[in-house]
Amino acid sequence: MAESDVVVVWFRQDLRLQDHKALYYALKDAEQYNRSIIAVFHIHPALNESFTVRHDYFFRTVEDVAQHAQEYNIPFHFIEGEAEDAFRDLLEQIPTVKSVHFNLDEVGFGRKRDEHMNHWLETEGVHVHRYIDAHIHGAEEVEKPGGGFYSVFTPYYRKWSSLDKPAVFNVDKQKLQQYGADFSKHFEGGSETFQNLLQKCSREWNHIGEKSAIQRLAYFLHNKVKAYEEERDFPAKRATSMISPYLKCGVLSPRTVYHQAMEVQQEYGEAKGLETFVSEIAWRDFYNMIYYVHPNCKDEEISSKYKQIDWNQDQELFEKWKNGETGFPIVDAAMKQINEIGWMHNRLRMVVASFLTKDYLMDWRKGERYFQNQLIDYNPASNIGGWQWAASTGTDAVPYFRVFNPIRQSERFDPEGEFIKSYLPALKNIPKKYIHEPSKMTEAEQEKYDCIIGKDYPEPTVDHKVMRKKAIAMFEGNEE
Repeated sequence: MAESDVVVVWFRQDLRLQDHKALYYALKDAEQYNRSIIAVFHIHPALNESFTVRHDYFFRTVEDVAQHAQEYNIPFHFIEGEAEDAFRDLLEQIPTVKSVHFNLDEVGFGRKRDEHMNHWLETEGVHVHRYIDAHIHGAEEVEKPGGGFYSVFTPYYRKWSSLDKPAVFNVDKQKLQQYGADFSKHFEGGSETFQNLLQKCSREWNHIGEKSAIQRLAYFLHNKVKAYEEERDFPAKRATSMISPYLKCGVLSPRTVYHQAMEVQQEYGEAKGLETFVSEIAWRDFYNMIYYVHPNCKDEEISSKYKQIDWNQDQELFEKWKNGETGFPIVDAAMKQINEIGWMHNRLRMVVASFLTKDYLMDWRKGERYFQNQLIDYNPASNIGGWQWAASTGTDAVPYFRVFNPIRQSERFDPEGEFIKSYLPALKNIPKKYIHEPSKMTEAEQEKYDCIIGKDYPEPTVDHKVMRKKAIAMFEGNEE
């Protein structure tokens, strides 16, 4: 086996064996030329500098798929260092590598890495096969009739919906067993580094990996999707699919999600909830396209007229926002949620982003970076797009004069305070009358409900009405 030619599948954020485009075509490659096939996972050295909750979740997911792959005779080979150095070592250890297959990144750091590695591998005589796999449609696939890219979601979605959708790529796992190869003895250093990363993982994660993802998707589509349109904005109802961490890690393919949704549509007929759910898949593609077109949007406002905004730099306020100590229950409960479980309900993401940028007048980049560290479903394009939307600096963004009122949002989407109380035990005894504004209680009522404002729960850190006016003035000052 060691003398045979080798096909490499470079796994990254596509941690599954089913409906995996690169793996599917790598197996075809191995079959056609009678080559061995190996799975490679690259560990970047920057991980030794920062290890957050999303890394914890991600590497537990890597562990799961690696164990699954081992069962099919395709063990993971862990390589480390800068990408070029890692693959140079790989080619030295396995000089018979003829081709590398991977699902490309279209944006951010991954885009630059993939462009560099594509060129470098080709110069080394290795054929490179790259695939769009993380999205239904790649960044360049949804164009205006006359050419060019969309900047508004609604016409983008119309075009997106009109396009033929790629089929599911069914990987023959029995053939994986036939063509899989094991050269892991040459990469013991990488395996040790991976084990060291697992040692840093300190959380217990339930429902991790491909099997759990498929089960959760099926449960949502058959039990929750009908009410999705009406209930998705209410965090206490748990009406959303919660598959975003699976999509982020590539445990679940968006093609699989789309086609299973279409099967449910055929079974149950048209449903508004299903249509809305499918549109969320398109939003992922839309924001991926926006990041592709605006490669600097992680650091710069897409709307150039707002690049000179003088954001508030009050670090103490930022810490209160991060820690859920703003004095606005819906904001604080949402921040407690992200800090505790590494995930936040989508409606609440909009609420806390609006609060940071419009009530605290703070730079959206600070919030985006915090979400980057805290979210196990962190998707750069969607996260940046969402933050620029809330800050009114992005494309198709909320107008700057539309400022979310955190109290009204709370009353509307958590009317009984059920979600608030689940994350803010200090408010567990507060009646509905005061749950959205506990500071309105009299001293006697605070004693009665065992919640002293300023001690057990903070006073509101700002006056929303005042800050709303300041936010509008701040943006109007940058209007041309």
